Amino acid sequence: MADRRFTMAIEHWAARFTANGVDPADFTRVTSAIDRWDEWCAAWCRAAAEHEELGRQALGASCGLSGGGHLARAAAYYHFAKFLFVQDPAQMRAAHAAAVRCLNDALPYLSPPGERVEIPFGGAALAGVRRRPAGPGPHPVVVLIPGLDSAKEEFRATEQLFLERGLATFSVDGPGQGEAEYDLAIRPDWEVPGAAILEAVSAMPGLDPGRIGIWGVSLGGYYAPRLASGDPRVRACVALCGPFSFGETWDQLPELTRDAFRVRSKSSGPAQARLRAGELTLAGRLGGLTAPLLVVAGQRDRIIPWQQARRLADETAGPAEFLLLPEGTHGCANVSYRHRPYTADWMARQLSR
Repeated sequence: MADRRFTMAIEHWAARFTANGVDPADFTRVTSAIDRWDEWCAAWCRAAAEHEELGRQALGASCGLSGGGHLARAAAYYHFAKFLFVQDPAQMRAAHAAAVRCLNDALPYLSPPGERVEIPFGGAALAGVRRRPAGPGPHPVVVLIPGLDSAKEEFRATEQLFLERGLATFSVDGPGQGEAEYDLAIRPDWEVPGAAILEAVSAMPGLDPGRIGIWGVSLGGYYAPRLASGDPRVRACVALCGPFSFGETWDQLPELTRDAFRVRSKSSGPAQARLRAGELTLAGRLGGLTAPLLVVAGQRDRIIPWQQARRLADETAGPAEFLLLPEGTHGCANVSYRHRPYTADWMARQLSR
């Protein structure tokens, strides 16, 4: 019989995997071969290694496009191996290192190619990936902000939609996320790391500092409006299934999510994690959010109730649109066709003005 944490992972995140780079047949193959959460990381690393090997072989045969594609897929698999596997830090970090390695090696071969960027912050670095569409620019740019358990390695499909519409992308791991999670804790005042990110983006060649949009998913759907509420450089903001008050959702969060927040917030235990979750709130902040805002939520979201997103849309000072998807689960990955192209079109319109 499958253990509770394994079942929880399948129930909450299956659609997210296949919407963000995991082949559906691989998802079935990997998850049907195990039934315990303790087996999760190793099983996904084995599948990732198969795609990494295909990528290395393709590059060795001078097939760059295929090699880049295989390696980017391997990076997503390694990422999903470690995404919530905080109970075994050694396994998690090894899988994470493999994800970073594969994505770095894939970047020159993506279409369009990507470039790794590191932004000094808090005595550490925030790692990101910059990609620019064809043409001389300067291009409008969308900063993609992960959530509690996502990272830049997961964003290829979302990036592509913006790139196809002439928007550059910068996917970045913030404090407590991805490469920064080991040195920097999750923090509520995302206007601080966000300012460092926007400063770096504004100075990047080929990008237009006057046309910067931000997009955030899950807990990133809190970080994005938090940043937009305090920085006029943000010209448009998308919040996908983010909380208005993360602390209000604490008791209904899956066990895996609470454990990941405890570790990535550098909390001493569950009690302190609960207190720190309560610090992540938009209360009193939204009077400063005057940029256009698109809020997307799923009515079947069992992690962040859609009413949290409704409150964000209602209380923001600027123009806000609320897109509620009746069938949507957390992140709305199960109905990605209903919001991803719409979001990309919306952002392109805002940044063309």
